[in-house]
Amino acid sequence: MEHTEPAGRPSEARSRLLGTAARLFYAEGIHAVGVDRIIAEAEVTRATLYRHFPGKEELVLAYLGESDRAVREVTEGTIAGGFPAADTLRAVSRSIAEGIRSPGFRGCAFLNAVAEYPDPEHPVHQAVVAHRQWFLDTVRELLSRIREAPAEQAARHFVMLRDGAMAAGCLFDPALITETFLRGVEGLLRAHVAPATVD
Repeated sequence: MEHTEPAGRPSEARSRLLGTAARLFYAEGIHAVGVDRIIAEAEVTRATLYRHFPGKEELVLAYLGESDRAVREVTEGTIAGGFPAADTLRAVSRSIAEGIRSPGFRGCAFLNAVAEYPDPEHPVHQAVVAHRQWFLDTVRELLSRIREAPAEQAARHFVMLRDGAMAAGCLFDPALITETFLRGVEGLLRAHVAPATVD
């Protein structure tokens, strides 16, 4: 039975739809999950789904939007702690490692999504790219605070370490994967702090 929410409050039905879709999309894949399954498991009507989301694409974009907000909240909350940039990056890395070690981990939601939407012009693909650009920019900014030197290469290296850990974390022992990831981050920070030697 659906309930009408007071004006100005998020719809319970919308939240249920989005929560159900997020769980199924992440666990089973976006294309593998149809709207009929989401409607049934969320216990709403088809009319309710389409009132909140004109189509499945909008539901997918909302799912990625929620995933983006969750990552931003953790990352920006860590940055707001005011710790030195290197320690902030370590804390961000530990948060990533905790996610990889969590039950039900199935890789990066954004990398999983973009694998299903390879067309660069598709809104889902563009949403993934926007999230990744924000993350790269955030890491680059933190690295630039550690040493006044171009930080682009080190930032890209960090993101690649993260991507590799996310991909391997659902295939192999997550404890070993995260240990390797965190060790790699330490090596990257040491290399970034040390001035480049000139032969």
